[in-house]
Amino acid sequence: MKAYVKLKYGGPEILELKDISTPEPNATELLVNIKANSVNPADWHILRGKPYLTRLAFGLIKPKNKVLGADFAGEVTKIGSQVTTFQVGDMVFGERTLGGAFAEYITIPENKCAPFPNTMNVLKMACLPMAGTTALQALLTHGNLKKSETVLINGASGGVGHFAVQIAKAYGAKVTAICSDKNKTFVKKLGADDVIAYDKENIQFHNKVYDLVIDAHGNFRHTDYMRLGKRGVIVGFTTMNKMISLLLRKAFSKYPLAQFTTMPNKKDLETLAQLIADKKIDVHIAQEFSYLEIPKAIHILEKKRTRGKLAITWEH
Repeated sequence: MKAYVKLKYGGPEILELKDISTPEPNATELLVNIKANSVNPADWHILRGKPYLTRLAFGLIKPKNKVLGADFAGEVTKIGSQVTTFQVGDMVFGERTLGGAFAEYITIPENKCAPFPNTMNVLKMACLPMAGTTALQALLTHGNLKKSETVLINGASGGVGHFAVQIAKAYGAKVTAICSDKNKTFVKKLGADDVIAYDKENIQFHNKVYDLVIDAHGNFRHTDYMRLGKRGVIVGFTTMNKMISLLLRKAFSKYPLAQFTTMPNKKDLETLAQLIADKKIDVHIAQEFSYLEIPKAIHILEKKRTRGKLAITWEH
């Protein structure tokens, strides 16, 4: 099968499209013929091995897993002997956090993916897993969002952010979103009740207090969370220094600030699929690429200016 292989750490230019052996599913896994992917910030962090702490999980000197990619959607072509909830021919979407998705086939545990009707858009389903579960878990699992609460979402036009706005609205929250002025109309269409353009209004002078603050961009300081929200959830970081500073302040503070690593699971993926089916959320695909352009897509994502998601198709 064709797959994008990384033999060392570096930028998108080190990725090589190679023919490698098709993996075999174990007893609890599925073999999926990938039809589509999406790219995530985690992909380029893992590709570059930065921040360096990530190398504890992905390989100190060189990558443990040679194939990059987390998100996928495709068709089940083989099932393990203990798989009970899927059949050959099912369309599924999911996330393999440690990589392996930028390929024609992937093995995935049955509890790390979910089914979807083949009438659903496969590109959109491929864009849901990592960003969608991150937004869902930030709001509900770690943010404990309740109906009618107010939520402030920083980075509202990006992959995680544009899902967070829609999911918060679907669960009955009043949403204030932060994005650039050029993205205000886009974010309003997602359902945001109010929008703050960070390049027009200095958030440091914003004096409203929200029930929950979600930072999907990663540039809020501990004092920002405390000033703006009754509780907060950290989704990402823009720099290593900001990460260390924020986590140190969090460790010595009683302020309820959650920080988590997204854990893909069938239940949350099924929730996202149902939200899509019920038209309560949608995926905004900013740009579509062929699998031959995966390095280019990662390069574009690294610029941190993407509105919504970048999708990859493996259809020839």
